[in-house]
Amino acid sequence: MAVYDVDKLMHKARKLAADYRRATGQALGISNEIATHDVIRLMKLVPAEPSAGGYDAIGTGSREGKYIQIKGRTIFDDKKGGQRVGQIKMEQDWDSVMLILMNEDYEAQAIYEADREVLIDATTETSEKRAKRGAMSVAKFKAVSTRVWSVDDVDNENTPDEQATR
Repeated sequence: MAVYDVDKLMHKARKLAADYRRATGQALGISNEIATHDVIRLMKLVPAEPSAGGYDAIGTGSREGKYIQIKGRTIFDDKKGGQRVGQIKMEQDWDSVMLILMNEDYEAQAIYEADREVLIDATTETSEKRAKRGAMSVAKFKAVSTRVWSVDDVDNENTPDEQATR
């Protein structure tokens, strides 16, 4: 048995990151770890080995064996446009990308998934430089992907913070 319960640690990290941003106006650089943890738990994925090249998790169930890249974005202001998805590692080995959107308290709000072919097509529609970097806006990602989870679709007991405090 582990000394620390990871869900409880993530709950504390989430609260610390939100409090730090409110106090300083700057984001604490842990949203990627929170995002990866939440997607793996909520979507029932298996974490990839740290040395895995272009993916963060391996699918189970209907996604059995799929290599999944995980991206996270914390939306601090809904009115502010131009939010970007982190760089998608286009040259690496992966089957789909899951983007988790979190609110200002770093709580999961929705998860979107797009297959590799769809993302390749979507990035070739942009400039060659951006396509090579795997750059994409959150709005574009949402437009070409499928929402696979939403806080509105589930009972509140399944949200990350509720789970961690039980």
